[in-house]
Amino acid sequence: MRSESAVPTFEEIDSSTRVGRQRWVICGLLFIATVINYVDRQILGILKPVLSKEFQWSEVDYANIVFWFQAAYAVAYVVWGRTVDRVGARWGYFVAFAIWQVAHIAHAGASSVAHFIAARVALGVGEAGSFPAGLKAVTEWFPKRERAFATGVFNAGSNVGAIITPLIIPSITVALGWQAAFVITGVVSLLWLAVWLMFYRAPRLNKRVGAAELAHIESDPPDPPMQQVGWGTVLRKKETWAFATAKFLTDPIWWMFLFWLPDFFAKTYNLDLKSYGPPLVVVYLLADVGSIAGGWFSLKLIRGGRSINVARKTAMLVCALMVTPMFFAQQVSSLWLAVLIVGLAAAAHQGFSANLFTIPGDVFPRRAVGSVIGIGGMFGALGGMLMAKYVGYVLEQLGTYTPMFIIAGTVYLVALLVIHLLSPRLQEVDVK
Repeated sequence: MRSESAVPTFEEIDSSTRVGRQRWVICGLLFIATVINYVDRQILGILKPVLSKEFQWSEVDYANIVFWFQAAYAVAYVVWGRTVDRVGARWGYFVAFAIWQVAHIAHAGASSVAHFIAARVALGVGEAGSFPAGLKAVTEWFPKRERAFATGVFNAGSNVGAIITPLIIPSITVALGWQAAFVITGVVSLLWLAVWLMFYRAPRLNKRVGAAELAHIESDPPDPPMQQVGWGTVLRKKETWAFATAKFLTDPIWWMFLFWLPDFFAKTYNLDLKSYGPPLVVVYLLADVGSIAGGWFSLKLIRGGRSINVARKTAMLVCALMVTPMFFAQQVSSLWLAVLIVGLAAAAHQGFSANLFTIPGDVFPRRAVGSVIGIGGMFGALGGMLMAKYVGYVLEQLGTYTPMFIIAGTVYLVALLVIHLLSPRLQEVDVK
């Protein structure tokens, strides 16, 4: 471990000194884990037509499977947030990843709605640790001005996972059966655990980090000395509720895309397991661009002299406006026009989320970030639970996605308004 005196300040390093890239290696590992996370998460949506036919699921049966996954995710998310603050990102992410991979493989043994619910509950418990641990790692490895961009980069893994899934899962399923799709992807993904333990250490404990890069990482003013921040403390802060409310409103839209978009394209445009892959790939390619562009845009504004408050909210406003064409997604007759509308909304969601996820790190000290993110993630999953029940009911009774798409086109503007009302300036929070 380096001593404080051994590390120069950022200002002491000549501007020509090459800043290292180890922090981007860490970001790359987070990106890969997020890819795996979303392959594991989305595979059920891809296989919905196959599994519904084999097990005679109704829309309500499928909605209940999604509901219980999100219920477990909601409860576990807030627990993981606190856990990661205590044990750190390295071991927090390791344990979470191991749990969700075992659960993912266990899907292959399911033969009823109850079995799938049990497997999805275990998957939800493990996957809930991914973003609290990932965002904790970003706060440890990146200065504030780079966090939105780094978050956007690793969060883009969710879209890559969503792109890969419809490309590989149908082929595995057709050749070897749906059970093999769970087993093969799960076993291969376990290799990530060894790589994570090999590379991840806190910056000051990581021998691959040079003095210049460490100074860059630590260029923000240090947090004041304090004890561990408890839930009671952060729950009393309106900034926590700004983040949690925004997650409650916007996360359900992304859940809906993941779990029902294949079904929407299949039913609306008469596509099957082999043919709805390309539309999904286009949607999530656009989402990938949006994830990185949203973080890049706020970074560009900050480098141009804008405050963090102005930069984050401007980027989020642009993204919120980009979702509004979803009002018309069900009505268009052209498949590819619908793909463009949904893809634009997916890109906007990811850009919005890249900035939303950085807000806890912008306003709370590092020791409180995991807890705040955990609370927000729990509320996001609660919103997803309500959306799952609502989608199942609407499809069973009305057979249309229009009500859900109207909600999607509205909630991002509402979420941004809530954030601005509760935290007009995104000022740093005193948690003493």
